[in-house]
Amino acid sequence: MTPALRRLMGSGLLLALTTCGQPETVETTSRGTIAASLLTLDNPFFKVIGDNLAAEGKKQGYEVIVVSGDKDVAKQSNQVKDFIVKKVSAIVLSPCDSKSIVPVIQEANAAGIPVFTVDVPCNEPGVEIVTQIATDNYGGGKEAGQAMIEALGSGGGKVAVLHLKQVESCQLRVKGFREVIDAHNARGKPKIDIVAELESGGAKDLGYKAAEDTLQAHGDLRGIFAINDPAALGARAALEKAGKEKQVVIIGFDGQPEGKQAIKEGKIYADPIQFPDRMGIQLVESIMTWSRGLPQPPQILIPTQLYRQADALNDPELK
Repeated sequence: MTPALRRLMGSGLLLALTTCGQPETVETTSRGTIAASLLTLDNPFFKVIGDNLAAEGKKQGYEVIVVSGDKDVAKQSNQVKDFIVKKVSAIVLSPCDSKSIVPVIQEANAAGIPVFTVDVPCNEPGVEIVTQIATDNYGGGKEAGQAMIEALGSGGGKVAVLHLKQVESCQLRVKGFREVIDAHNARGKPKIDIVAELESGGAKDLGYKAAEDTLQAHGDLRGIFAINDPAALGARAALEKAGKEKQVVIIGFDGQPEGKQAIKEGKIYADPIQFPDRMGIQLVESIMTWSRGLPQPPQILIPTQLYRQADALNDPELK
């Protein structure tokens, strides 16, 4: 048995005791510790991953540590170093920077601690990742493209993309979106012209600024695709300030509660929604599968589902 497997089995050991001359076995409950550093816990998406990872991990007998990398790769690297010192059983990461995180992942590899990534991958050479668990971001981007075509109808028009270019999952979303729009245009349909691709930071304030800048440059804008709900909500605020909320449709991405509520109220047209709860649970399942010595696929993708106003109106979780 490898040291890493021993750690994953944790302290679930049988202890021989003697009671009145009779041997007795007692099994302790802990399988070991799962330690996770997520991109940011300010974003509800990552908090749901962390909460479900913690709940499922504890249910299966693990101690679970979940911390926020706060989009700071230096901070995240120090967190991973601390996990290594603690000799945790498994490390879960959504990297703050997929390239800069490589050295500390290599330290975990050298220590024999398995590393799993969630949402944001690390596909760089020289690192060993057991498996990457993620939304099918490329497929979700294609769904976003279809939603934009549906929302614009027969008129077509100018569209902007609010990006988060340093994150691979967002690159895949935009790739899928562009491919569907390009295929639509190639069929001779009313053209949808992507006139701008601006950095949104995946945040409300930067999404607001990006949308505001786009409206100033393209007063006849018809649509915005934002790579997540915070950027979409920031864009919506910019549209309202400019008095163009009826002119421009927004397609978001995620399905966070605030985003779903905006869809219900007609402020966002649709979202390809993700299932971060399933991602947290899948992480624990994958860690347990690995602990049994069974092979893991390099990637497990969880499909998105397009969520429109009709879905929101029937959603019991919304107000």
